[in-house]
Amino acid sequence: NHTRISEFILVGFKSHPGSQLFLSVLFSTMYIVTVVGNVCMILIIRMDSNLHTPMYFFLENLSTLDICYSSVITPRATLAFLLGRRNISYNGCASQMFFFSLFGTTEAFFLAVMAYDRFIAICNPLLYQVTMSKRLCVLMVLGSYLSGCINCTIQTGFTFSLSFCGSKEINHFFCEVAAVIHASCSDTLVNELVMLAVCGAIIVGTALVVFISYGYIIITIVRMPSAESRHKAFSTCSSHMMTICLFFGTVFFMYAQPGATSSPNKSNTISIFYTIVVPMLNPFIYTLRNKEVKGSLRKQLKR
Repeated sequence: NHTRISEFILVGFKSHPGSQLFLSVLFSTMYIVTVVGNVCMILIIRMDSNLHTPMYFFLENLSTLDICYSSVITPRATLAFLLGRRNISYNGCASQMFFFSLFGTTEAFFLAVMAYDRFIAICNPLLYQVTMSKRLCVLMVLGSYLSGCINCTIQTGFTFSLSFCGSKEINHFFCEVAAVIHASCSDTLVNELVMLAVCGAIIVGTALVVFISYGYIIITIVRMPSAESRHKAFSTCSSHMMTICLFFGTVFFMYAQPGATSSPNKSNTISIFYTIVVPMLNPFIYTLRNKEVKGSLRKQLKR
């Protein structure tokens, strides 16, 4: 029988007061940098008509997603570290898990869509404008959010169908799926298998799209006749490749391997990277390694 409880206690990174203060300052600083950096990226793209292309349409949506993704977790975690209020209501925990899973899954699909966009731009440049129409770009974004919605509904529904009794502690700094499953007093084998199957399929599926797209891109770049052409083509992909490595590398170790729920302390640390660090770094990666964005930024600053 399902035992309804009113709240959980998030105990991830629980240590002496000095560490809590350090974590609150660290998390709040990274969150501010995340919001400011991604808002600046959105404004740069919207204010420069030269950046109104499919690639930057996806990048603008990625920046918006990163703000939402980080906002679901970081502000609450910062207050918990600062004030010591680690309680979260049952419904609040379910809501946090729902939106975290929604935005996290959507980001994986966004990265796959952006890889496909670069594949068309470099491997079939003459058909780029026709293939990557505005309608298709919008449908790809909506499809990514729909996929995220399906996954978060499955994960949240399965997780909160479990019974929670005895200790209400969740060994994490937010209501992450594996950590909440680990806190249940029910048999969690089915939930762990569902999480492994669904998340594994999403991660492997989107990663395959990325790897296949970049496989063709690398072959095309190598066959280009001039070094200048090769350098220009590679420069348009390098920032996206860095983001992919950061995001998929950490997420894979969390959700696409057996035993994902067995090491809560390790998952606390890894989670920081894909929930806080990656959204913070994305605008810097795309700005510092992209000549068009840097040129647009300099033009806006002169104005």
